[in-house]
Amino acid sequence: MRGYIVYPTYKLENNRPVIHLFGRLENGESFEVIDNSSKPYFFIKEEHAKKVKAQAEKTTLKTFDGEPVVKVWATLPSDVPPMRREFEDVGIQAYEADIRFAQRYLIDKDIKGVIEVDGDYKKGDFVDRVYNNPRILPATPFDIKLKVVSIDIETSPNATELYSIAIYADDYKKVLLKKSGRYKNAECYQDEKALLQAFEQKIIELDPDIVTGWNFIDFDLQILKKRFEKNKLIFKLGRTLAQSRITITEGFLKDSSATIEGRLVLDGIQLFRANFVRLTDYKLETAAKTYLDQGKLITGPNRHITIQEYYEKQPQKLIDYNLQDAKLVLDILEKSNVLALTLSRSLITGMTMERVKASIASFDSLYLREARKRGLVCPSIAHNIKEEPIKGGYVMTSKPGIYDWVLVLDFKSLYPSVIKTYNIDPLTFKKDGTIEAPNGARFSEEEGILPALIDYMWKEREKVKKTGDKTADFAIKTTLLSFWGVIANPTFRFFSMEMANAITSFARETLKTSAKVLEDKGFEVIYGDTDSVFINTNIKNEKEGQALGKKLELELNNYFSKLIKKDYKRKSFIEIEFEKLYKRFLMPKLRHSEEGAKKRYAGLLVKNGKEKLDFTGLEFVRRDWTELAKNFQLELLDKIFHKEEVTTFVKKYVENVRASKFDKELIYTKALRKHPDDYTKTTPPHVKAARKLKKLDSNIIRYYITVNGPEPESELKSTIDYEHYIEKQIKPLADGVLVFYNTSFEELLKKGTQKTLFGY
Repeated sequence: MRGYIVYPTYKLENNRPVIHLFGRLENGESFEVIDNSSKPYFFIKEEHAKKVKAQAEKTTLKTFDGEPVVKVWATLPSDVPPMRREFEDVGIQAYEADIRFAQRYLIDKDIKGVIEVDGDYKKGDFVDRVYNNPRILPATPFDIKLKVVSIDIETSPNATELYSIAIYADDYKKVLLKKSGRYKNAECYQDEKALLQAFEQKIIELDPDIVTGWNFIDFDLQILKKRFEKNKLIFKLGRTLAQSRITITEGFLKDSSATIEGRLVLDGIQLFRANFVRLTDYKLETAAKTYLDQGKLITGPNRHITIQEYYEKQPQKLIDYNLQDAKLVLDILEKSNVLALTLSRSLITGMTMERVKASIASFDSLYLREARKRGLVCPSIAHNIKEEPIKGGYVMTSKPGIYDWVLVLDFKSLYPSVIKTYNIDPLTFKKDGTIEAPNGARFSEEEGILPALIDYMWKEREKVKKTGDKTADFAIKTTLLSFWGVIANPTFRFFSMEMANAITSFARETLKTSAKVLEDKGFEVIYGDTDSVFINTNIKNEKEGQALGKKLELELNNYFSKLIKKDYKRKSFIEIEFEKLYKRFLMPKLRHSEEGAKKRYAGLLVKNGKEKLDFTGLEFVRRDWTELAKNFQLELLDKIFHKEEVTTFVKKYVENVRASKFDKELIYTKALRKHPDDYTKTTPPHVKAARKLKKLDSNIIRYYITVNGPEPESELKSTIDYEHYIEKQIKPLADGVLVFYNTSFEELLKKGTQKTLFGY
């Protein structure tokens, strides 16, 4: 029977490591596989075998340089690091000595999440089936249905008293309440200890694979752990008797984590960030409004007081609120698709769901498997390596202005294409290689592992595109895009700035060559950015633009195909596409400069006769500009692109700001990168606002600029400084466009005429 591994780990039993795999079978039952057949190991070169006292075994494997290796056995996984250090101290290199024991087990069996398990089993104390040393094989994915439970707690304002715990799942939707009485959707308990014991028992009964919530680890789970300890109870919610653990990370750059053996703890906020989902802030209310068009039943800075009042006087309202919060989390995860996307990324990389965001570990998981299939062993991760930063993609200095009919050509998956075209790989990276990159790095002709992985991913992506599975498509795309970047990370086992810069140098050369070819054809290239070129055309309508775009796409692809075959004797996988057509296009200047901006532009897209405003890098898409600025810029550009009158619009907008008509749009939103007290050298406005908060419950700070400086939205006391917003938010945006019409924001406000810009 097939099953998905939710939680792989190992335990020491009779002084030997034993693998434990927890998960969910395709028949819906939970399982645990126990396997005591594996031992920890790593490799050293065969020539060094006689120099060490450890048990060594001959293999048919070799290093990337073709030298044979032996397998060195250890008794315990914890023995490997000191053995590695001992060997390296005498000049003996250890290979693959850094791989976690449970991950090593899965890689050796080429298991990427899904297994076929065959053998006898018995009923477990915490799972439906326990298999002891069964036959295990990698299997194809099935319709995996994991059991997810959302948990939300309510406490007293100072969080020293637990009021209730909401548990929301497909088959259970109730609140455990510390209060006597009978209420709808609630189970009541006389004291906190009884409440916590009932909660633990209910989790065991429900047997979830995933436990989730919103800000779940830092708040709910941490409070629960403290209350368990306060009541002298062991905090264990897993599929074993092991105590559940929490690691709280201060600051906002690294996530807190929790270990509940046999289950995954996936915080809703962390899932959003891991899958590149951006919100104005990461509060539950914001996510619910965004995805469900509904919100919490209690909001605002004084909600803790309201919760206390409900608990004391209107318990049913507290129950409804508590259960609604737990429900919102599951509904958001489903509607946003982040849980399905995380599972899909797990199946692609072979990483468990809470680790798919670890790009280096994901790369490792795939690369190590392919290396082993070729009879190769990989070096261990080196430490404390420092080199110059990677040279990024080519960004051409833009030609600022407002243009009619701009055509954009985009290279499809440029970096992966470069890697495959030029065979860039740790295995092929050799001084005597015949393929020379623009930065001087050389690569051999033997088939690289990374190019082969990319080819496999491309084929898989084509398959899922045909099925219409957008989740799997995005998961593969995300994995592909991470491939080239890990090479430039010092914690990567094949870290090489020379190799990483080979990729970017080929990409830069490709973009420059494209621009040169287009200019030789008589076109004006007004901008080039990493993998796109922007062309000022002489066309008169969309039909001409579509025809020209397809023509240039074909000509450039043919050009690169011939060029790469001639210069490198290789097949080109470089593919350029006609991506989009702008009816009107703005390339702004840098502030206080005549030079063109980079990675900032806007335009009026046209496709099949339909028009749509499109922005990149402008204030409209940036979180640290106010809604006032974004809305003003949006309306101003819409009028400019449609050649409509703007003088009256600008004047009226300024008048409305001063008349307090846009107050709700004046909020700045900025993320803290550390605790407010840790800012010592400088104190930015959002930090000043954060320090005025009574309670800091998020790293996203929302604040106003007032006549007395920055003040948080929830504790606004002073008059809003409207002139600040006009001068710092509206004026720069207006001037960025008006400069192309030889006028300015101030001149526009002074003019008494209603004459349009296009008459100046």
